[in-house]
Amino acid sequence: MYVIQKNPFARAPFKETSFPRNSFPWNSLSKDSFSRCLFSMNLCRTVLSHAAMVAGVAVLFTVALASTAAAQPWEILRADYGAGSQRQDVTGQLQQVVCSRTRFRMGNSTFGFDPSPGNKKSLRVYVRGGRGRETMQEFPESSTIDGSQYMCRGGGEYPPGRPPQGGGDFTIERALYGTERNNVDVTNRLRDLASRDARFRMGNSTFGVDPDPGRVKTLRIYSRDRSGRRRMFEYREGSTIDGSMFIGWGQGNWGRDPWNGRWNDNNYPR
Repeated sequence: MYVIQKNPFARAPFKETSFPRNSFPWNSLSKDSFSRCLFSMNLCRTVLSHAAMVAGVAVLFTVALASTAAAQPWEILRADYGAGSQRQDVTGQLQQVVCSRTRFRMGNSTFGFDPSPGNKKSLRVYVRGGRGRETMQEFPESSTIDGSQYMCRGGGEYPPGRPPQGGGDFTIERALYGTERNNVDVTNRLRDLASRDARFRMGNSTFGVDPDPGRVKTLRIYSRDRSGRRRMFEYREGSTIDGSMFIGWGQGNWGRDPWNGRWNDNNYPR
């Protein structure tokens, strides 16, 4: 008798199983397989989210750099004023004016001279931008210029938080520039200069005006000492002014009260 044994290594016939369209046998997945699948999906989601975040930060950083460069004031390299071949360098005078951070009308009175009488003049300003780009700006005579667009090389306004200058023995009440015949009040202009530098050379270009052409002018500073006694200081045109003798020179908290004095005031001895 022969006994027929079933071969344990024999392969079972292939049985084709079909699934409905758009379906997947999720129930046939083990818990471990399903967890790995979800982990992979979450990982992809996290990677994509971080990549989008990094890209967004990069874009914002680029925009911020561009905005900073655009907002940075121009650095004045050189400036000249005049017409045609009759032009003079006014770099120093322009620096003094723009440090006041105000709008001003530009012309002969701004620089204290007329380099080309009878001709229409212009101001040419050679500047450097935030990214090192250099260009030239030209303004016709009588143009209104915004000084805040330029960098103040002299230090600008009085730095916030800086303690007042407590030295000196005299408080300035008023400042006049010119001659006995013609003079102008330059207290505000002197205050602007004091906020940037303790010493400076004084003349027509300093104040942007010539109150008495053809004559030697003087600057007269009317003041009081700490005990209240009055005194007048006189500086000839072209002199160097040292503000260290005046109280609060750099802070500028002086010359704002009403004043009824005059050029030759006997109440202010020299």
